[in-house]
Amino acid sequence: MIRRILAPLAFTLITLTQAVAASPDEQRGKTFALNNCARCHAIDRVSQSPLKIAPPFRTLHERYPIETLAESLAEGIQTGHPTMPEFQLDPDQIHDLLSYLKTLE
Repeated sequence: MIRRILAPLAFTLITLTQAVAASPDEQRGKTFALNNCARCHAIDRVSQSPLKIAPPFRTLHERYPIETLAESLAEGIQTGHPTMPEFQLDPDQIHDLLSYLKTLE
């Protein structure tokens, strides 16, 4: 019972803390991730990805240096599984999303 109460409170506190400290670039990147990626990926520091094969964004830096993702985002990310849409971001969107991803390292 206490876990059911404390877990959402902890998540809210973490989210509020991140929102307060976030730069405008980071906030736009988070908004992009929320609107385009959160259906499958965990985009925060604590949640599990809704789609099990979609890696949480907080672990991407363990697989790739975040800066190296810029080229893939510009050219269009394509994957082998059918549920991942192809994305091609403009330079400002790339900057914002990478700024947000760096906050999760």
